[in-house]
Amino acid sequence: MKEYLAPAVRSIPPSGIRKFFDLVSNSKEDIISLGVGEPDFSTPWHVREAAVRSLEQGKTKYSPNSGIPELREAIAEYLHNSFQVTYEPSDEVLVTVGGSEAIDLALRALITPGDEILIPEPCYISYSPITSISGGKAVGIETFAKDQFKLTEQSLRAAITPKSKILILCYPSNPTGGIMTYEDWLPIARVVEEHDLIVISDEIYAELTYGYKHVSFASMPGMKDRTILVSGFSKAFAMTGWRMGYACGHSELISAMLKIHQYTVMCAPVMGQVAAHEALKHGLEEKDRMMESYNQRRRLVVKGFREVGLECHEPQGAFYAFPSIVATGMTSEQFAERLLYEAKVAAVPGHVFGLGGEGFLRCSYAYSVSQLNEALERIGQFLKKL
Repeated sequence: MKEYLAPAVRSIPPSGIRKFFDLVSNSKEDIISLGVGEPDFSTPWHVREAAVRSLEQGKTKYSPNSGIPELREAIAEYLHNSFQVTYEPSDEVLVTVGGSEAIDLALRALITPGDEILIPEPCYISYSPITSISGGKAVGIETFAKDQFKLTEQSLRAAITPKSKILILCYPSNPTGGIMTYEDWLPIARVVEEHDLIVISDEIYAELTYGYKHVSFASMPGMKDRTILVSGFSKAFAMTGWRMGYACGHSELISAMLKIHQYTVMCAPVMGQVAAHEALKHGLEEKDRMMESYNQRRRLVVKGFREVGLECHEPQGAFYAFPSIVATGMTSEQFAERLLYEAKVAAVPGHVFGLGGEGFLRCSYAYSVSQLNEALERIGQFLKKL
């Protein structure tokens, strides 16, 4: 039946993350997985209770396409208070089915076939496939450990052509944990304005920074109207399975995304929207406690990798470490497969995240301290045997 499939879909490789996740799920052995970017915390009880209460009250009908007004207002208030960027809830905020839908909507609303989409890599694995499905051409921009995986003005300028239209940003970064400061953003903002680019800024890990406060690209001078800010509740509020996200931006851009949203999913689940509203209004202290726990685990994991002989830059955001395995002489995939089968530790080979990922391993530290300690012990024993 392959001949019936669209060429753009046939050409997309299976998810490299999913491959290792399936290997773990199908195994009956005692495998410790550091592969999935998912908090080990349950959604706070009062957030779950708000959703249950909404069901008991019969709130099971469609919501407005863009989301219930009180949630859009809470999102706008939260972004203003936390990241100093201001949006009008009525026409500049769209509630989506996770941040992933928001990215998909933005790309489909903006891409004309042949447009080039600039993507700093290593990066979240979905950007390039969604770009291809939408008719665009993904152009990777390699970032490096020596620069803490930051996007530089020089590398951005080198990638721009007359067909460049969109720059996708993801800081704090999945998979590297890299961040961008205000000073880092200034030259990037100048290039964006100079070349008349639109920016999709995926800020799903905005709340998870260590030692630095997140700076939203939309808050940079002159960048708000050029930027579609994408975020959600999965990471900071431990709500991955709820699939609650949002996009904010210029009213004309959000309106275009809303049209696609109307015809595809109609609206995000109402009970999820109620839960998200509760999280924003009464869950910020729990968010901060989870972040502090991630910070403790971050220090543990980075120290542990260095002690077993793997060079590891210090991640300053998200909940991933990205140690180098170059010294072993193996490719990322070879190392990850042997680590899984011989040491019973699952991690994701860096090459699946694009340019600059080869020679690294993505390890999530959103797991218990006992699991992390055991994983580090197993990795150390595995390296001794090489």
